[in-house]
Amino acid sequence: MNDVAQATRKIKRLYRSDVRRARRLLHGQTRKTPVFHTDVQGPRGPVPVTLKLEHLQHGGTFKVRGCLNALLQADPAITHVVIASGGNAGIAAALASSLRGLSCTVVVPESAPHTKVAAMWSHGAEVLWHGTTYAEAHRYASQLARERRAMQLHAYDLPAIVAGAGVVGLEIEEQVRGRPPVLVAVGGGGLVAGISVAIGLRGRVIGVEPQGAPTLHKALAAGRPVDVDVSSVASDALGANRIGDIAMEVAQRYAVRSLLVSDDAIVMAREYLWREFRIVVEPAGATALAAIQSGAYVPAAGERPVVVLCGANTDLATL
Repeated sequence: MNDVAQATRKIKRLYRSDVRRARRLLHGQTRKTPVFHTDVQGPRGPVPVTLKLEHLQHGGTFKVRGCLNALLQADPAITHVVIASGGNAGIAAALASSLRGLSCTVVVPESAPHTKVAAMWSHGAEVLWHGTTYAEAHRYASQLARERRAMQLHAYDLPAIVAGAGVVGLEIEEQVRGRPPVLVAVGGGGLVAGISVAIGLRGRVIGVEPQGAPTLHKALAAGRPVDVDVSSVASDALGANRIGDIAMEVAQRYAVRSLLVSDDAIVMAREYLWREFRIVVEPAGATALAAIQSGAYVPAAGERPVVVLCGANTDLATL
């Protein structure tokens, strides 16, 4: 989408009521994932945190919430779903489609990890490879959806997708006392936007991005979504080259901050979770924790931030 089309596209503004509706629709169909109060090692010693174990969600990713929410609101005549994905959104769409009795086609870039493609196959999806980037895969998915007259899901920039992801924020409110800051990994911005809408001005949401994929960081600096070059150990999940329009609007409305972390910090945080807690996450799932451990985010005295572990779809051999 060019800048003119981007500027003229009308964005549906999301509210807490949209997230609450998603929670009602998803009740009994997705997991209310647990939280874990603990200390993690920071640059100056132990740091109290609350880990939101969203990597335990069905399909190993928060994205199943949004995909299923979208399909539960879809036209009953829909029989086929198409989505472009670097990995987790495709797994989520395949799983949600299978639960709804729909066929699903996932268009992935050539860089998509075999582990994630295998998970899509396991849920019955047709997987097509196209292009080297998510953007190229998305353009082909749009063409395919038109040709097949299918419902096209977007990995992160569809109102129902973002509202579904926001249910994570409602759960955090119920599970954690007070209103601590919530640290969330950012790719296209669906999760950080959904949680921000759910928590609203009463809370504080902080986006954490790889230095090699700063979609929100660059957009906030420019005042609008901009294209960025993506090169990161977490790019199979945080590989969007442009922040979503919905996420941009929400980030500006709720003054969401963006912090950058190095790939080394992400790898160290992932290894730490395995070594200390036997928690297995993919690099994207450890990105928010990397902000605490690297010192990119320093909690205030007495503060116990919530860190969302958002995905677990990884090749175990890389640990």
